Amino acid sequence: MRKFHQVAATLAACALTGGILYGTGVAGADTGHHGHPGSEPENIGLLTGQIDDYYGATQAADGTWQASPDSPYAHDLARIEAGAERDIARETAGHHGPAARHGKPAIVLDVDDTALLSFTYERETNYVYNDATWNAFVSQADRPAVYGMPGLVSYAKKHGVTVFFLTGLAENLREPAVDNLRKVGYHTDLDQAHLFTKDKTDPPAYLADCATAAAWNCTTVQFKSETREHLEASGYDIIGNFGDQQSDLTGGHADHTYKLPNPTYFVE
Repeated sequence: MRKFHQVAATLAACALTGGILYGTGVAGADTGHHGHPGSEPENIGLLTGQIDDYYGATQAADGTWQASPDSPYAHDLARIEAGAERDIARETAGHHGPAARHGKPAIVLDVDDTALLSFTYERETNYVYNDATWNAFVSQADRPAVYGMPGLVSYAKKHGVTVFFLTGLAENLREPAVDNLRKVGYHTDLDQAHLFTKDKTDPPAYLADCATAAAWNCTTVQFKSETREHLEASGYDIIGNFGDQQSDLTGGHADHTYKLPNPTYFVE
């Protein structure tokens, strides 16, 4: 189960820290939860409206919600992706190239709201997470790509970079995740060697410090950082790690990290 702070708690925490990040060209949930006693949180109704504005939210005739390709969200993504492409070009050229590095160049991407956009689920459920509705939503394999990310993957592959996906989705959601990624234009290897899920019934040996077939005790940071460490031990140099949560990025084992915006939930 993905551990969520629902939007009310997350946005209230942001308000208490002075971190109201919407409508400013910067969005994310990577501030700490250190409130100041006596400060009234921002009104949730106003904040959800600001989230709509940030995504350029529109509702289709079938009731689904879309983000706009001309929204502040999309512009923030484009800025981050342009910087990442410059880094990829630099890291794979000249004296920074494969001959100089300690392994084959690779990038690692989270899936939910890094590769595939879940905004319609968040908006339709009023930002309240539920295992059953979330699993059903993912199983439809009908999420759009996060703007620009399939192009970034293609750019990396053209520069000789291996692409890995590392997701908190359960192993039983692997098939719809793979189908969805292929459907929206991620033209890269999506087998078990390139897409890592949380397999709680048969966890890999490199997670033995926190996961066994009897019990899964890995935090998100442990699961993701130890998987990146495993990739390094397998001969890869992770030149870029992409995620919409700070927990996707914490723990090292990447030369560069890229925090994509996501003001709708927080994963520890």
